[in-house]
Amino acid sequence: MKSAADEPSFPKRDSWPEVVDPQVRAAFAAVPRAAFVAAELRNHAADDAPLPIGQGQTISQPYVVALMVQALALQSGEKVLEIGTGSGYETAILSTLTAVAGRPPGHNIYAVERLPRLAQQAEAALHALGYAPHLRIGDGAAGWPEEAPFSAMIVSAAAAHVPHPLWVQLAEGGRMVLPVGADVENQEIWLLRKQAGAMQIKRLGGVRFVPLISPLLDDPGNWAEG
Repeated sequence: MKSAADEPSFPKRDSWPEVVDPQVRAAFAAVPRAAFVAAELRNHAADDAPLPIGQGQTISQPYVVALMVQALALQSGEKVLEIGTGSGYETAILSTLTAVAGRPPGHNIYAVERLPRLAQQAEAALHALGYAPHLRIGDGAAGWPEEAPFSAMIVSAAAAHVPHPLWVQLAEGGRMVLPVGADVENQEIWLLRKQAGAMQIKRLGGVRFVPLISPLLDDPGNWAEG
């Protein structure tokens, strides 16, 4: 009988020509996506498509995750904040890319999920594979202020505006990648860089993500301006 780790991983041969970073490609090939989906969906784990994970949420299309992660240009040991842990699959990719010899992979990853059931499932899947990120149940738009600053951030839900608390928690010279757009039909990925406190924006293309839900975003005072 195959285990989750035996299932096909990404990327497949000759796929994802835009994903040129060999470390990113190696991380996606090493992390078993099947370990982060329900047993009845594992036959579809190698599909380059989103899959349901419960609570009205999905595990994102691997290709989109790869583009977002590649844009961060992560280095070993960097402190990373992830908003929207979901299944934990992306958390495992981040943990793999920033691993440090002699430390458990994920020791420098801080992940926030608002739905307790998903957070518990993600934690179990990650620990079963030997990953040890820091996980928190809470409001993603608020970030993790007591652990700031972060060298890199990735947000896996879309908002009409960049959350100001996250921008404040990004280190000088840091990078943040997130989907932006209130209308699901008009979302795009932004790569933000903090240079001398100013926001530099690079647009990476259109996407479709679930919304970032937070009462903080109802207040324009919590919107960061580009």
